[in-house]
Amino acid sequence: MARFDIVGQLGSLRRYARSLTRDSTEAEDLVHDALVRAYERRTTFRSSGNLRAWLLAIVHNIFIDRMRSRRSEAARIEQAGLVADQSVPASQDHSVRLSQVREAFLSLPEEQRSALHLVAIEGLSYQQAAEVIGVPLGTLMSRIGRARAALREMEEGAPRAKPHLRIVGDDQ
Repeated sequence: MARFDIVGQLGSLRRYARSLTRDSTEAEDLVHDALVRAYERRTTFRSSGNLRAWLLAIVHNIFIDRMRSRRSEAARIEQAGLVADQSVPASQDHSVRLSQVREAFLSLPEEQRSALHLVAIEGLSYQQAAEVIGVPLGTLMSRIGRARAALREMEEGAPRAKPHLRIVGDDQ
């Protein structure tokens, strides 16, 4: 087997990933996942083939897989929203609060939202949720921790209800 040296290809991979994702953090994640996949499947690389083209194809395929996954997740969320809209309306105070919680939950990044949903709403164990998402248990726990921290931060940053009445002109 020819030498499997990818270090010289990192610049091309990063540039391509950035052009696909338009986000440097997501691009780095994409390159990382592509390198892991390339390493795992290095025996399928033909020694007479173009290593750079092979690696770029892996980046592209992982990006497409992610886009399909996100579209599928968005469709599931939309369907869940339609079902939620058909439920019995809560009292006004509860309705406003539920709307705020829903907005905060939907504003979480997809990977945090899906992890928290499986554990908090579907009632799966951490291990079961990790298997469903296809990530290690520690990764799932990290995502849930970040999601909960983000929700707490949103809650603490939300404006508090102010009293409707106040005493005016009481100089005593």
